[in-house]
Amino acid sequence: MHRLPYWRLSAYYFSYFAFIGVFSPYFGLYLQSLSLSAWDIGVVMSQMQLMRLFAPYLAGGLSDRLQKRILIVRTSSAAALVVFFAFLFSNTFLTVLTAMSVFSFCWAAALPLVETLTFDHLRENPARYSRIRVWGSIGFVVAVLGTGALLDRVAIASLVWIGLGSLLCIFASAAVVPDAEGHVSGTERRPVGQILRQPRVLALFVACFAAYAAHAALNIFYSILLSDHGYSKSAVGMLWTIGVIVEIGVFFFMPRLMRRFNLRVILLASLGAAVVRFVMIGAAVDLPAILVFAQLLHGLTFGSFHAAAIAAVNRWFPDSTRSRGQALYSSLSFGAGGLVGGLVSGWTWGSLGGEATFALSSVYALIGFLLVARYVKKSDVSEQPATGVVHATPNR
Repeated sequence: MHRLPYWRLSAYYFSYFAFIGVFSPYFGLYLQSLSLSAWDIGVVMSQMQLMRLFAPYLAGGLSDRLQKRILIVRTSSAAALVVFFAFLFSNTFLTVLTAMSVFSFCWAAALPLVETLTFDHLRENPARYSRIRVWGSIGFVVAVLGTGALLDRVAIASLVWIGLGSLLCIFASAAVVPDAEGHVSGTERRPVGQILRQPRVLALFVACFAAYAAHAALNIFYSILLSDHGYSKSAVGMLWTIGVIVEIGVFFFMPRLMRRFNLRVILLASLGAAVVRFVMIGAAVDLPAILVFAQLLHGLTFGSFHAAAIAAVNRWFPDSTRSRGQALYSSLSFGAGGLVGGLVSGWTWGSLGGEATFALSSVYALIGFLLVARYVKKSDVSEQPATGVVHATPNR
């Protein structure tokens, strides 16, 4: 009987997303302390999204060729740890950009392989995935709160050492995660071009691109915006945590919500909430109560949108095309959307200011809303899902 390595897998997710809790809210502040411009910060931080465009595919192809999946996970984790040391000696735009590019490539390669490994361990019980993945969200909350409190007492330069500690934990957890026998599908692989030409599919993917372009300013400049307006690092961490806690709740209740509302309604509600949220952040940054409410909307703008988009892709890309459909979703949303949104927000932040940058985020979300409203019909999302499980795995 196969024994699930629950705690070892959970430890990896906890460590992986704990690093994101250290990195995402505060690394922009660290780059600002190096006197980098807003454009420079946007370019540097966008390397994470750029590498998500192709690093997972290269790692996956190497894994299929060598059949050494866990070895690649451990090697990339070790490489990410070693490369991150370069930030201790990097204080110019070019050196920081180079370090970030190499680090991001190593970083982006591991998680998709761990995701497939986890489902291979789960085998006929994939519903337990959420019980493992939730430890990633817990790790993020612990890290973002702890790091914020610590940075109120120590210099921002200490962030590099905190990041190294969390990367060491990732490597240690990867070292004890066992490999699993994969499941090979005998279904013939079909071209996806015919599916991609469907208006509903094109509209969804462009809407996904727009939704994650809208979140790019949040991921890169939200902490800087708050810090510039006098919020402490602890307050910054608390506001980030509110969003993640609501996100966890949304993922927990998504099966119930999907039974009550069709995916078109959920997508429209999520994108509509994003329009409101980003206007509020840019226009009411000095009003803490408004910022708290805006963070409560994160459960809609990120959590429910991500889960509904994955469910739609699962329905519209049948059988052997499904993995390629999910790969396209990841690349176009987290990869291309995050990259373009990050670069544009870096330019607008320096040229037009924070309010205009978040107003532009609202415009992105509005474009996504209009596309879904026009091209995704209720009949497109009312059929039974192609799979009984929605694997919501946010990659911040």
